[in-house]
Amino acid sequence: MYFCEEMAEYTINLRGCLMDLESPKVMGILNVTPDSFFCGSRAQSPEIISGQVRRMIADGADIIDIGACSTRPGGAIVSESEEMSRLRSALKVITHEASGVPLSIDTFRPDVAKMCVGEYGVAIINDVGNADTREEMFRTAAALRVPYILMSTQPTLHDMLITFSREVQQLRDLGQKDIIIDPGFGFGKTLEQNYAILSELENLAVLGLPVLVGISRKSMIQKVLGLTADESLNGTTVLNAISLMKGASILRVHDVREARETVLISSKLSNSKYSNSKIPHVFPH
Repeated sequence: MYFCEEMAEYTINLRGCLMDLESPKVMGILNVTPDSFFCGSRAQSPEIISGQVRRMIADGADIIDIGACSTRPGGAIVSESEEMSRLRSALKVITHEASGVPLSIDTFRPDVAKMCVGEYGVAIINDVGNADTREEMFRTAAALRVPYILMSTQPTLHDMLITFSREVQQLRDLGQKDIIIDPGFGFGKTLEQNYAILSELENLAVLGLPVLVGISRKSMIQKVLGLTADESLNGTTVLNAISLMKGASILRVHDVREARETVLISSKLSNSKYSNSKIPHVFPH
């Protein structure tokens, strides 16, 4: 298989507004932290935050994902109160600039998610936690009735599918409606495992849920090319294109304009007059 033959029809409810994921969406990353691994995504002052939000919207962001606690390897985990303080300051600016663009909160703390949804109208919970916080976050997302991004730290597709199946059922039992799955590139996986999962990404379609790919400027690109995060845009674009061909519904990225262009070109190619069988052997299964 060279292209995911059929995108699953899936619509998520973002605080009363429906977003159709049949057409892939771009989620821009905005980190209100001083220590995220890619300096281009860091924003702390109101002026810088405002400028980054305006640029993302102008470049075509469908969603803006906000994080206030870095999850990079070796990074310091700030306290819950500090994470909330950073988010309250940032969200006052972001909600003003991003009127009409849905916001997502990138956190592993249920109370942080609850605050962002309840006080600032954030529309999506992007859970980057693990088994220690997951059950409480499941209950929080279901109670708040917002779409939930379920990330995996499993190292193989086989283990990922088993765990996803169990966790999705737990969420359904709690009444959770909209679920997006994220294979969690860079979380709990070796370099080889990251690429093995990417090579089989289309097999996640068996779950019947939209797939988010967050691969932007990560070490799995840096290590292969011998580059820094600042130099990894081209590698990111290559892997984003492959992800779209394998059925990704959302690209979580630092570089919105380049990702939007990748979506447009990939969509044109997948909708072209050429069938899968006529496409050269570029991305073998």
